[in-house]
Amino acid sequence: MFIKKLAITAIAGATLMATSAMAQTKHVVIGTGGQTGVYYQVGGAICRLVNKGTANHDINCTHTTGGSVTNINGLRSGNLDMGVAQSDWQFHAYNGTAPDQFPEGAYKELRSVFSVYPEPFTVVARTDSGIKTFADLKGKKVNVGNPGSGSRGTMEIVMDKMGWTMDDFAVASELKSSEQAAALCDGKVDAIIFTAGHPNGFTQEATTTCDAIIVPVDNAETQALAADNPYYALTTIPGGMYKGTDTDTVTFGVAATFVSTTNTDPEVVYQMVKAVFENFKRFKKMHPAFANLKESDMISKNLSAPLHEGAVRYYKEKGWM
Repeated sequence: MFIKKLAITAIAGATLMATSAMAQTKHVVIGTGGQTGVYYQVGGAICRLVNKGTANHDINCTHTTGGSVTNINGLRSGNLDMGVAQSDWQFHAYNGTAPDQFPEGAYKELRSVFSVYPEPFTVVARTDSGIKTFADLKGKKVNVGNPGSGSRGTMEIVMDKMGWTMDDFAVASELKSSEQAAALCDGKVDAIIFTAGHPNGFTQEATTTCDAIIVPVDNAETQALAADNPYYALTTIPGGMYKGTDTDTVTFGVAATFVSTTNTDPEVVYQMVKAVFENFKRFKKMHPAFANLKESDMISKNLSAPLHEGAVRYYKEKGWM
């Protein structure tokens, strides 16, 4: 009887320890973007590297769809622990300079973790639409992006600079990134607009499913945006990357950044940053947009909010700060 009781006690103790260990696992949620975009790939890549070491740091990572503005607002509401956001929306959120997107004002608890890759503002148009320049979009059927996405926000800024409203388009669709290539090739819209790293799935789909070109966004208005704002820069989309566009396309753009909040445990941020940079060669191979990343640029460029203390701890350990 004593032996039986001892065995039961041991089993109960082991079960309690296992339950306690499970309870201590920290579940981290990263906000990304549409499943055909690079944001989703960023979140997936980071989570794969983090989850590979869960046994060592007790962190389990998952990622969800969304967009820059949605992700930052998700951090503010506590629904997300980390997120991917365009560098311009990181700036506006932290400084409170975009009341339509961030009505609660300056988000001083927002923290940078690292920047990732450049994101050109991209216009893809059907070849038969007659659209050759950004100005040609006027009077056409255009997908302006879904509300809450960084792409939509940037489009509205460009439109404001051009003196346009939604009434200047024959149709102003609000499709998600996963829907826009099909809409373009089905003739529901003449052009689609988004801000994304290249190459990406929806541009590939659009340019292989139907005859389409990448349209330059190079005019006085966008040049002024790049000159007047530190989070914008003139850039190019390399020629030959997609069918139909053999030469480089000039545009302007931002950068994808990885952000968090002061409410996120510094140890969690430290371990997630460590998972990326300790496996940096592998990370760079996880998507073509990551191929040319440099550690020094990632921790210093396109970051408008202060670095998270967990990230700073790792960067100092590496001697990078």
